[in-house]
Amino acid sequence: MTAVLPVSLPTPGLDLPVQGMTCASCAGRVEKALGSVPGVRRASVNLATDSAHLDFAGAAVPLPDLIAAVEKAGYQVPLDHIGLAIDGMSCASCVGRVEKALGSVPGVRAASVNLAAERAEVIAPRGSVEIAALIAAVEKAGYTARPLDDAAASATAAESAAANRVARERNLALLSLVLALPLVFGMVAELFGHHELMLSPLAQFVIATPVQFLLGWRFYRAGFAAIRAGTGNMDLLVALGTTAAWGLSTFLWWRDAAHIAHGVMPHLYYEGAVAIIAFVRLGKWLEARAKGQTVAALRALMKLRPVQARRRNADGSGEELVDTALLRQGDLLVVRAGEAFAADGTIAEGRGSVDESMLTGESMPVDKVPGDAVHAGTLNRDGLIVARVTAAGGETMLSRIVHLVESAQASKPPIQKLVDRISAIFVPVVVFIALVTFTLTFTLTGNAETALVQAIAVLVIACPCALGLATPAALMVGTGLAAKRGILIRDAAALEAARDVVLVAFDKTGTLTIGQPEVTDLIPVAGEDAGLLLQRAASLQSGSQHPLAQAVRRKAGSAAALPLQDFRDLTGRGVSGIVDGLPLLLGNRRLMQEQGIALGELEATADALAAQGGRTVSWLAALPSRRALGVIAFGDEPKPTAAAAVARLHALNIRTVMLSGDNRGAAQAMASRLGIDQVEAEVLPQDKARLLGSLRKAAGGAVAMVGDGINDAPALAAADVGIAMGTGTDVAMQTAGITLMRGDPALVADAIGLARATDARIRQNLFWAFAYNVVGIPLAAFGLLNPVLAGAAMALSSVSVLANALLLKRWKGDAA
Repeated sequence: MTAVLPVSLPTPGLDLPVQGMTCASCAGRVEKALGSVPGVRRASVNLATDSAHLDFAGAAVPLPDLIAAVEKAGYQVPLDHIGLAIDGMSCASCVGRVEKALGSVPGVRAASVNLAAERAEVIAPRGSVEIAALIAAVEKAGYTARPLDDAAASATAAESAAANRVARERNLALLSLVLALPLVFGMVAELFGHHELMLSPLAQFVIATPVQFLLGWRFYRAGFAAIRAGTGNMDLLVALGTTAAWGLSTFLWWRDAAHIAHGVMPHLYYEGAVAIIAFVRLGKWLEARAKGQTVAALRALMKLRPVQARRRNADGSGEELVDTALLRQGDLLVVRAGEAFAADGTIAEGRGSVDESMLTGESMPVDKVPGDAVHAGTLNRDGLIVARVTAAGGETMLSRIVHLVESAQASKPPIQKLVDRISAIFVPVVVFIALVTFTLTFTLTGNAETALVQAIAVLVIACPCALGLATPAALMVGTGLAAKRGILIRDAAALEAARDVVLVAFDKTGTLTIGQPEVTDLIPVAGEDAGLLLQRAASLQSGSQHPLAQAVRRKAGSAAALPLQDFRDLTGRGVSGIVDGLPLLLGNRRLMQEQGIALGELEATADALAAQGGRTVSWLAALPSRRALGVIAFGDEPKPTAAAAVARLHALNIRTVMLSGDNRGAAQAMASRLGIDQVEAEVLPQDKARLLGSLRKAAGGAVAMVGDGINDAPALAAADVGIAMGTGTDVAMQTAGITLMRGDPALVADAIGLARATDARIRQNLFWAFAYNVVGIPLAAFGLLNPVLAGAAMALSSVSVLANALLLKRWKGDAA
């Protein structure tokens, strides 16, 4: 049975939503503004999610300071208005106490309490505050609170806001295209000699002016904010280019008014300005739609937890439907067949099969009985289950997984640093190239009109948006896809390191094997009793939780334990203690050699068990006589998918190594069954990290370590990529860069293959983003690109980058 244990994930910093960003230059400006706030250690902006992730040097920086920095840079932080019903207030001092309690919750910008209405309104950055945290703060102050609006769940609110944004962009794009159509049609008709289809200058002016200054107002607003902040962005380029086209057309209309009266039409560029705005608006709509798809996996996770739960009354008299935010530790949840669990808990009554695929990626339901753990968002397939809540709200595994995925999506791989440096100077360089283009063209041709048209084309072909979206779009799709498969990636650096892995080192027990060894052989020395051997061993192991110790105790069953004193755990070697007055050792051959134990006639028997049967062998020895009393052999079967997992890694041209504390015979026998290339046996936990350095040097590339125990944590940290089994210990998972939510070694190949696929999309996106600019800007500068086509190409660049990232969703488990 696959178990999913609570994951102790690192506490994230603060995720701050930011509105108004349009390109990589915007992202860089917001990062710089937030990074300059005292107390902010690092700021990372994700253009694809319109958010900034902040890490603090010490205590959290006051939210108003962060919002002020964003607003000073020319952007906005969207705010949620959360309503709460407050019970128990009686006077103005109560109001002050509740407001103070709400204001102390991290992320809250302001809190206002109305005594007469018994309501509170909390203002916080969108999605940054859990309602459960607000309710807990009110209750701590001595009052009670409940949500006023069930629909205020953050996932639903975020999805609704995104849908509204897409709808608004769609309407503006369609309106722009409709208005641009007669102008573009006239321009195309004129190319084929049908001058009579060209609209009059007045008609062109009447259509172009509202498009330029109303539908195009967003470019002016954002461009002006960029200038005020001392930098530039895509909006500034569009505003400059289209304004120049509109202004040139208006000037030519005024200058040639006399010729127009006699039927001579000058060539105007109103259609260029309108078409550019229409194409960019179309690109923004398609971009918004694609952005929604990149975060679809994360939103699907966030929506898994039900908004309401069925809670059993404290006196057991009945049940009531309550908001999920009101659940507390110790509450009893009643979950019927087909319903999802609203919180983490343990089963108190009933049994049934639970679908945990949203957490582990495992499609088969898991049978649950009283005492088993269940998690928020998982689905009760059959039976009636009553679960006692152990964690609710932001403390559930589901919430922490969402935070981890969000943190990974907000991080940046090392390659992005180069892109950020280029983006910081991109817009000023483009403006400079446009000025040089105008100056040189005018100098060489003496035609200001031609020079200005070429400069306009340079401005509108530039694509800083594509540069800004190239990395985060692919990263978001990749990490979201990984989460759906039960693979949690800590950050972009871990993803990039996984791409370069050439060797994977596996811990043996619990990673490649089932991790529940059983005693297979009990062989005492001549003259000793096998029953006494087992009784002594079980008594000595009563102080240990090691899998081998548990196997010995299971074998001993209900046999009476002998008195134990001075128990010591000898890490990586065994245990010692005084059993019924006799000092004993129980451990591997290394321990016996260290203590000078005579192995006698049992040595050959133990070697045969290890070499032929692949058994793990432990020795029981008496310290006073320095002689072995007997041998205990253990068998641990490999996991069903272990051999296939190793074969898949070989298909990816990755070598495999098994690290084990077992004797060489047992380790080599298991490795042969699984097809592992290299075995390092009798390795102490403290030596695993050092050994990884040697393996890395020999392999000539990055090394991944896969483990699940506390003793694997140093090795996980020492590896280029630490991969922890989610069925293992919290310490291992905190140390690792990648966590596998179920104990399936096949996920190792999935994680590396997906890392390679994601990295390939990032590099493809960056190539196309740079190619658009490297090819398009010179073409525009030399007059080989019409401004209308330049605008269309600029809009297409962002859409193509996002579309390429979304193709990653088709990944089925290969390396490409």
